[in-house]
Amino acid sequence: MFFVECEEQLEQLTDGLDTLQDAVSDGTQDGETVNTIFRAVHSIKGGAASFSLDAITRFAHIFETILDEVRGQQQELTPDLLQEFYGASDYLAGLVAQSAEGDEPEDAALEERIAAIAALSTAEDDGEVDFSQSFVPVSLDFGFVSAGDEADDQSAGFSIRFAPTAALYANGHEPLHLFRELETLGRLTVEVVPDDALTDETDPEVPHLAWSLSLTTDSDESAIREIFEFAEPHADLTIVPLDPPAPAFDLSAFEAPAEDGEGFAPPAGPENAAESADSSSSTSAEPEPQLAEAEPTVPEPAREEKKSTAKAGPKATVRVDLDVVDDLINTVGELVITQSVVTQSIKEAGLQPGTRLAVSLEEFQNLTRHIQESVMAIRAQSVKPLFQRMGRIVRETAQIAGKEVRFVTEGDDTEVDRTVIERLVDPLTHILRNAIDHGLETAETRAAAGKDTQGTVTLSAAHRSGRVVIEVADNGGGINREKVLASAVSKGLVAENATLSPSEIDRLLFTPGFSTASAVTNLSGRGVGMDVVNSEIKKLGGRVSILSTPGEGSTISISLPLTLAVLDGMIVDVAGETLVVPISAITETIRPRSSQIRRIDRGTQTIYLRNTTVPIIDLGQVFGYADAPALDREGVLLLVEDDQGAQRALAVDRIYEQRQVVIKSLESNYGHVPWIAAATILGDGRIALIVDIDEITNTGTPALQPGTPATKEVPA
Repeated sequence: MFFVECEEQLEQLTDGLDTLQDAVSDGTQDGETVNTIFRAVHSIKGGAASFSLDAITRFAHIFETILDEVRGQQQELTPDLLQEFYGASDYLAGLVAQSAEGDEPEDAALEERIAAIAALSTAEDDGEVDFSQSFVPVSLDFGFVSAGDEADDQSAGFSIRFAPTAALYANGHEPLHLFRELETLGRLTVEVVPDDALTDETDPEVPHLAWSLSLTTDSDESAIREIFEFAEPHADLTIVPLDPPAPAFDLSAFEAPAEDGEGFAPPAGPENAAESADSSSSTSAEPEPQLAEAEPTVPEPAREEKKSTAKAGPKATVRVDLDVVDDLINTVGELVITQSVVTQSIKEAGLQPGTRLAVSLEEFQNLTRHIQESVMAIRAQSVKPLFQRMGRIVRETAQIAGKEVRFVTEGDDTEVDRTVIERLVDPLTHILRNAIDHGLETAETRAAAGKDTQGTVTLSAAHRSGRVVIEVADNGGGINREKVLASAVSKGLVAENATLSPSEIDRLLFTPGFSTASAVTNLSGRGVGMDVVNSEIKKLGGRVSILSTPGEGSTISISLPLTLAVLDGMIVDVAGETLVVPISAITETIRPRSSQIRRIDRGTQTIYLRNTTVPIIDLGQVFGYADAPALDREGVLLLVEDDQGAQRALAVDRIYEQRQVVIKSLESNYGHVPWIAAATILGDGRIALIVDIDEITNTGTPALQPGTPATKEVPA
């Protein structure tokens, strides 16, 4: 549980640093964000101290000391200091990861990092205290009054006694930090209470100071105990709630004014007679306008809304083992298949629409779909942790490459299947390193071109047409296509007399063994990076595309399915075989007229649609199911579109229906099949292949690319 909470604290730490980066760029200071960062580091340190994780405790203690100097305005937050904070955050995350694995960092490396961050402190002393001095009476005024100046007199109050033990200081806690956290809740007054044993001969290892605190706040006791969460086991903590001050007047004891407007009538009833008399006598000396002013002007509904809002907190969550979730996913997948079998069987039995069984079957289908969507939402996860992890990769790569890089993330809240996120780490790592090493120019080159010396790499995620699209964009020099083509020719990957389009040259970057680096370095040169990206993304059922403009930069786009478990598909017939086409790729279905069909040499067909000529891909001929084109058999067309807006028309014989199908991987059970993404089980028990639209439209067929020999064997 501690390490899970550390992940949340590290996420807050990274978010805060990103916010501070924007603030520093604008020349502003964000004190609240510094407080948030400080609390995150302090929480990690406190938890680590509870479990005797000394490396985390020591480093986090020095880290929060520097942060405390910044929030206390003893240091100015500069861009250089912020970069040091980023490095400290990365190292702290590494220490947490090592501890989670049961490993210990090297002492020399730890001492070096602690010394490096300690050197950032503006404190002139070395942290050693000379206890040989005599004690001199001084005034201990902590000055915690700023928040209280705005406190409401009707707020609840708490009396707090805090007496630390020696273990509190041994674990790196500092009472001053705790009191500053209490200050954020309301008005705080602090009084130090030394015990009688405090003399100039006192043992410095034994605490003899306690504190008496008075806090006026709108928060409840749980908020106070949360601040002392890690310190409470090592101290004597007593929190006593105090009654709020009584209001000046209790208007509930009065009725409406009399008709003549002179005074108020006491409530009826003998049991309230004495109260009414006392109330009347106590208020008779007061003028009526003051009575009216005592009544709050906020209407009752507004007070109720404020009350409910104050109680609102984070949603309750339950931590479940991932194996249990995966088993539930598989069970729901089998449920979907069983539902399809039942539906198919009842239809074959000749069920008439409108009957009770037909209505129940429709309800069963809707319920099954709702269960499936709910279960898939359980496994959905935000890409934010992944993006934050990539931020560390960017900083390390920029340091190695000696380049100034600004890392920007967009769409952090986009949710994707957990399995997809886990397998995106390596591809994104290679893409980001490639963008920094090859895409961005050096500071001198950028300055000569009139650009900002600091390059920008943007990592974004978004949902588009039932898929998730992750893009890595840089504002570098773009792809040097002449250099890429020359390198491919020299490595024998392309014939010397080959004529390639810009997009075909760009895709050479994904060829195994291809690299434009002149020497092997820590970042590149071995020709395996982008090839790994292409192969890994294909295994996920996705595709990779490149868009580059010379002098302006490049964008590498990864398009992935939202989930690896189910998809909505169009069931089609191709020369007697049943295939599934993902519905997310289809933009339109067409039954063409003969006048719309254009024939090109070697049998290639196109359709003239809305002043645009769209190539036709006959799935029957692609898979070897038929010799004659489907349109000669009065087939239909499925208009599909890729990420770059290019359209293709898939020719099939017949469309059966749209249906939700469960994905069964061929990669893990058999191997890669050209133009096939996966398989599924239909309602009648037969296996149907799911068409890989992107591979078909990007690689094409021999008929679509005249003069290009087929490089893939058609599956049987």
